[in-house]
Amino acid sequence: AQDAVNQLGRDYCLEHYLNTPGNFTASKLKWVKDNEPDIFDQVAYAMLPGDFISYKITGQLSTTISGLSEGILWDFEKDWKAIELLNALGIDENLWPEVASVFGNHGWVNNEAAQQLGLHAGIPVSYKAGDQPNNAMSLNVFDPNEAAATGGTSGVIYAITDKKVYDPQSRINGFAHVNHNIEGPRIGQLLCINGAGIQYAWMKKNVAPTDMDYNAMEAAAQSIPVGSDGLHILPFGNGAERIFENRNVGSHILNLDFNRHTQAHLFKAALEGIAFAFVYGFDILKSIGINPELLHVGNDNLFRSRHFSNCISTLLGIPIKVIATTGATGAALGSGLGLGHYRSREEAFQKQNIVETFQPETSIDTYQEAYHAWKQDLEKILNTNT
Repeated sequence: AQDAVNQLGRDYCLEHYLNTPGNFTASKLKWVKDNEPDIFDQVAYAMLPGDFISYKITGQLSTTISGLSEGILWDFEKDWKAIELLNALGIDENLWPEVASVFGNHGWVNNEAAQQLGLHAGIPVSYKAGDQPNNAMSLNVFDPNEAAATGGTSGVIYAITDKKVYDPQSRINGFAHVNHNIEGPRIGQLLCINGAGIQYAWMKKNVAPTDMDYNAMEAAAQSIPVGSDGLHILPFGNGAERIFENRNVGSHILNLDFNRHTQAHLFKAALEGIAFAFVYGFDILKSIGINPELLHVGNDNLFRSRHFSNCISTLLGIPIKVIATTGATGAALGSGLGLGHYRSREEAFQKQNIVETFQPETSIDTYQEAYHAWKQDLEKILNTNT
């Protein structure tokens, strides 16, 4: 990937692909070409996982602009495949199948697939998308100034813009959203925090008693004030972080006082550390002019924690809308849109169930003091590891 950047120039990559190639599909295929040439020589088509599954179900080959962009295979300046990047990597552009609409005809379930899957032959495949574009679509996030987030093993903020903007430090990834088109650009600016829910899961597995669930951990943390009495935890222990320009910062427990801090402090500081990492990520998005006024999230991950959600909402000064949906439900709605079963997006999402909306607290000084103290500890670690 770095060889391609050296050939094309960093500015060229950012302007055309809204990314540097990094560890995405294009450079992975180059790795196969260099290290497993016997396999590469047999390749007829290169496909993303979703495209391959669709092909196995239907026998029809296709990809999408959204999918190609997630592999850093789409040129937003030329509105076509990333030919110059592929040339720099020594990969034939014809390895990729025909580009089709995200919402549209990708073929029909064939007889063999119908028998194996227990489906009826002839069912149309009418939608496909990557995980974060699909998650945003599931939450009815399509237009500029709208944003989705998820707090699973990693944490993701996915904000929509109609401008081809990029972060000069390449800490953010710009992808074509599911409703992107040349006349009406819709770019999903994705910011990923590798270490998020995995930190809280680690706390449950290694610190909490075996009979304690997440609800009990949250209840224990409620007795601890915002800021965790100075105890700070950095959640970056799940590999290199894009937001730190691919540095492996590691997780850190800071300011631990054996005479004052308890198990409940650790739970609170773990939640706050992840929430503060999200706020830190939003600051990066704001630096390139992205400032959503509302955050959409699903009711199936860290955002089920009241303190976690309240902390982010208050520090950002925006509401968080919690919606009872999943990526699978969203994909079903996307299929309905692709089929024409729904006449509009509004019709498809009219029955969406809003579980709760978190509003920012009016008194924010305590939250801001806690965040800035945490951020100071983070910056000390970053400076130490430079």
